[in-house]
Amino acid sequence: MTTAPAPGRTAADLRVGEIGTVDRIVGGGALRRRLLELGVLRGTRIRVVRIAPLGDPIELEVRGASLSIRHYDAHSIRLASTGHEGAE
Repeated sequence: MTTAPAPGRTAADLRVGEIGTVDRIVGGGALRRRLLELGVLRGTRIRVVRIAPLGDPIELEVRGASLSIRHYDAHSIRLASTGHEGAE
């Protein structure tokens, strides 16, 4: 089951096992370009695999690959929808 996100929901708000669909990447510059190069595009499903004990970094599964990003940078990934693993 997929639900509509709360206003301003980002990848940083997801918990382990949650899945989100990318709506857009906010901001610009090198971070935006790098995320786009790594496949974080509109409509891409991302899943939080694990979060480090102190909250940084966050490991995401993007298109079958693992991607570790800083918690701060995860705020740049805005979500269109969210759900839980196995709920489709």
